[in-house]
Amino acid sequence: MQKYLIITADDFGLNEDVNEGVESAARNGVLTAASLMVAAPAAGDAVRRAAGLPNLHVGLHLVLADGIPALDSRQIPALTGRDGKMGDRMAYDGLRYFLLPRVRRQLEAEIRAQFAAFARTGLRLDHVNAHKHFHLHPTILEIALRVARDYDCPPVRATIEPLWFALRQGPAASVAAASLRPWASLMRRRLRRAGVPHNDSLFGIAASGAMQEDKVLQILAKLPPGVTEIYLHPARITGSGVASSELAALLSDRVRAAIVASGVRLGGFRDCLRPGAALI
Repeated sequence: MQKYLIITADDFGLNEDVNEGVESAARNGVLTAASLMVAAPAAGDAVRRAAGLPNLHVGLHLVLADGIPALDSRQIPALTGRDGKMGDRMAYDGLRYFLLPRVRRQLEAEIRAQFAAFARTGLRLDHVNAHKHFHLHPTILEIALRVARDYDCPPVRATIEPLWFALRQGPAASVAAASLRPWASLMRRRLRRAGVPHNDSLFGIAASGAMQEDKVLQILAKLPPGVTEIYLHPARITGSGVASSELAALLSDRVRAAIVASGVRLGGFRDCLRPGAALI
């Protein structure tokens, strides 16, 4: 079975350091995709950069926790705090999404606003996922899939991370991975039933923020068949010119050589989920 690989940068648009890291990794490294926060402070800068990166496949990074909404906070008071931002009490908010129709209506309005904001960028929508993997929540996933029908039904990130990778990150990561497993399995079943294209495996959850070169090389050495996504958070600290370790991994000659030697095909979600993805 052919192996396909998507290498994604999350939080595109968060700030200009992130945007610069994404651009550098797309021009000079192995980055193939990025997930855009459409209401983040540097979203406009991210869109301008992406327009000049024809090989970068940009998707929507839905922000429904710990971030800035697309709608005015007065339109979605159940989702935002006094500062106008969405909070980070994900368990509490997740329960409200299950139980309260009023909150679900505001949630759907915000999700629709973020899809619409992405459409206004003029970029092709390559994929959809959510900040902090909040689309694992069945209510959020259901709404996102319903809204996505109006936007050419883009592929969705499935958060299925092989357990061997979590085990290598230590006990805490292993426990967290085990707790997410039932929800990730439910997500994959729902995506299959809906006929929504998605990756077969994902790497980055157990080592989020610490995906250095050695971890990426470990993944490449054990890359499973099918479509795999590796996601990172590259950034460049522009004041000192220092690159984050995750950006360094994307620019690594050893990583590039390992990809070429493996014969894996690289691309975005829409590339890798159809025949004909091009080798790097």
